Amino acid sequence: MITILLIEDNEMNRDMLSRRLERKGYRIVTAEDGRQGVDLAGQINPDIILMDLSLPVLDGWEATRILKGSARTGHIPVIALTAHAMKSDEEKAYQAGCDDFDTKPVVLDRLLEKMRRFVTHEG
Repeated sequence: MITILLIEDNEMNRDMLSRRLERKGYRIVTAEDGRQGVDLAGQINPDIILMDLSLPVLDGWEATRILKGSARTGHIPVIALTAHAMKSDEEKAYQAGCDDFDTKPVVLDRLLEKMRRFVTHEG
């Protein structure tokens, strides 16, 4: 089973997206801030990370830089999720090391298609 680490500080967004992805057969582990997300990624070695960029404690850009700079987690694909839909925000996400970028509100089919480029899932 594919494990997704969802790093999202908004409880409603986190719960809604978790439930939708679980119904698709994914195992979801959640973190509420960037520091917790970085720590969890090192512990559970997820198949993919969905990273909100506007996070408390450690924002998503810095959390991604840390993850991508680590030998232990640098290989894990990171898809940025953000309400910031400006082209400059997308560029900033890629510069931080994100592998892809998607806007909120999340359109599940679009997100799943982006995820399929990094992980394959039967179910």
